[in-house]
Amino acid sequence: MTTSQASKESYSPGLEGIVAGVTQLSFVNPALNSLMYRGYDIRDLAEHACYEEVAFLLIYGHLPNQKELDTFNTDLRTARKLSPEFINTLKSFPKNANMMDTLRAAVALLSLSDPDVKNDSHEANVRKATRLTGQFASIVAANYRISQGKDPVAPDATLGHAENFLYMLFDEKPDAYLARIFDMTLIAYTDHGFNASTFAARVTTSTLSDLHSGIVSAIGTLKGSLHGGANEEAMKMLLEIGSPDKAEAWVIDALATKKKIMGFGHREYKTGDPRAFLLNDYAKELSERVGQPQWHQTATIVAQTMEREKNILPNVDFPTAYIYYLMKLPIDIYTPIFALARVAGWSSHIIEQLDANRLIRPKAIYEGPDHLSYVPLNQR
Repeated sequence: MTTSQASKESYSPGLEGIVAGVTQLSFVNPALNSLMYRGYDIRDLAEHACYEEVAFLLIYGHLPNQKELDTFNTDLRTARKLSPEFINTLKSFPKNANMMDTLRAAVALLSLSDPDVKNDSHEANVRKATRLTGQFASIVAANYRISQGKDPVAPDATLGHAENFLYMLFDEKPDAYLARIFDMTLIAYTDHGFNASTFAARVTTSTLSDLHSGIVSAIGTLKGSLHGGANEEAMKMLLEIGSPDKAEAWVIDALATKKKIMGFGHREYKTGDPRAFLLNDYAKELSERVGQPQWHQTATIVAQTMEREKNILPNVDFPTAYIYYLMKLPIDIYTPIFALARVAGWSSHIIEQLDANRLIRPKAIYEGPDHLSYVPLNQR
């Protein structure tokens, strides 16, 4: 066996700590336990802005004034309308298909009819990003309803992004409080540096592939349980635990048997995910408001036990999991919801990549055999 010239001293498994690019979009600061979108603290945005403002901020580079926001909202609401032909194609998908698989297929399908399909200019990519941000919510809602044997609900142009998604999913206008909490989770999920799905999108488009191809790559990456799928697994874990009185013993046993505890730890944050801190209080409030305080109580004991035993704190997926459960959102669309929030971030990274592109092509350390002689087939 031989080792290539690339030094093992410079190798970092999983590229941990490796600088792979320059961005103006989001800044993960572990030292200060903070996350910023284009210089704005995530907590400030979640408390005061709406998802549409944050999506505009990432795509266009600044917070919108009222006229800009109105125009952006008009564009989003226009994009929400899926054609009858497109809906019929969604209906042709297997009813038991994974929701991320159908989302991935739907986005690939959208690329075929996008009016800017052959235009990869900055302006065209901004238009594509805006359309996709509007389309994603409609696709996720329609896919789920179709999987349940129900007809998709047409979007309501009078509703904001978060409200409209809940309306299209449940076929009734949501409580304003629930819509606001949901909107905050979308803001928390919108971007997060060079995470796996974002990096996959940038790698794809660094080849000068198109924006839709980058988004398809991102969806496939987000599907994994170590990335977007963690919120679904975290809720399944809480359901398995069942009640606060069983939480501590469950965690102790899980740790002893090396069982993966989902929704905890983050490569970037060693002293806690600011998004989890942000959403935790709202998760508690929501839990009490809907008369199911046991979910926050159970989650709190799990978190306290993990901190005491392993010094590991929750990430954003942990409070989001039971926030969505308390909102009666189906568990199998938690990851697609993550995607419909993150699409604005993915698109913005793709635009940034293409605006100053360099093919992403890292080296690898070779440790295989060397200088083997070919043996003819009849001698093997």
